[in-house]
Amino acid sequence: MRGLWLENNQINLRDDLAIPSNFDEALIKVRLAGICGTDLEMVKGYYPFTGVPGHEFVGEVVAVPAGASQGWVGRRVVGEINAVCGSCEQCRDGRPTHCEQRSVLGILNRGGVFAEYVSLPLENLQLVPEAVSDDAAVFAEPLAAALEIQQQVQIRPNDRVLVIGAGRLGQLIAQSLALTGCGLGVVARHEAQQHLLASRGIRILAEAEVQTWRWDVVVEATGAISGLALAKRALRPRGTLVLKSTYKGEVSLNLSPFVVDEVTVVGSRCGPFAPALRLLELGLVDTRPLISARFELKDGLAAFAEAARLGMMKVLVQCS
Repeated sequence: MRGLWLENNQINLRDDLAIPSNFDEALIKVRLAGICGTDLEMVKGYYPFTGVPGHEFVGEVVAVPAGASQGWVGRRVVGEINAVCGSCEQCRDGRPTHCEQRSVLGILNRGGVFAEYVSLPLENLQLVPEAVSDDAAVFAEPLAAALEIQQQVQIRPNDRVLVIGAGRLGQLIAQSLALTGCGLGVVARHEAQQHLLASRGIRILAEAEVQTWRWDVVVEATGAISGLALAKRALRPRGTLVLKSTYKGEVSLNLSPFVVDEVTVVGSRCGPFAPALRLLELGLVDTRPLISARFELKDGLAAFAEAARLGMMKVLVQCS
């Protein structure tokens, strides 16, 4: 099959990749895949990986394991990116995304979605409602990650919530938090980001406008040390800091203010797919303005180059 291949921080287009042949899993024909910040960082060496990258997708099931219902075949699906063992202590205690034996789609010990086919366990798959287009369904994974914040932190209508960073993920975080009725503000540096937020009626703040020691919940989604510093300054004592970014390498941080201010720090990663699909089906989250460009799989290298340009939102790759 044709697909993109990442090895030694180099990404190439190949036509000789083997179609996945794990007969315990569903085989999925990838229809559409999205390039996210993690994909771009992996090309830079954020995490050592050799194989097909990518984890945001919508596809069509073409084969299922022996004994499984054939009703899956021909259906559109999206997929949870963590394939888990189900038997380790983390899985048994209800923390499957932290499975001790997990593989992660396009990130850890599992080929990803920038190819014509991918395989995943059936239990990872979610059927896409008919009313949700491919262009919307491909956002299910990052929208689920945005919704994980509300799984971890109670957001109340009277809370003052600040999101720092309005890129690909930050936009979805802002849209989903706006549905809670909280006092929401978003720090967005770029004009295009500001325009997208304004079209949803979301309050935009310049960094200089962010009040110090006033916000109940602050979500850091820039991936930059400067964003983390701003988040700490903004957060009130006994407030909650949600980290939606990963940082390459080590970060030098003075932890004394976190202790003195009794700050709660929450790391936040993958999230629930079913609510994400429901919001997309109801039209409560609009992903259409977030699509900056689309490419065919044969032009996948150009797609990655375009996605890496400053200020770009979602770049989609048509895989079949």
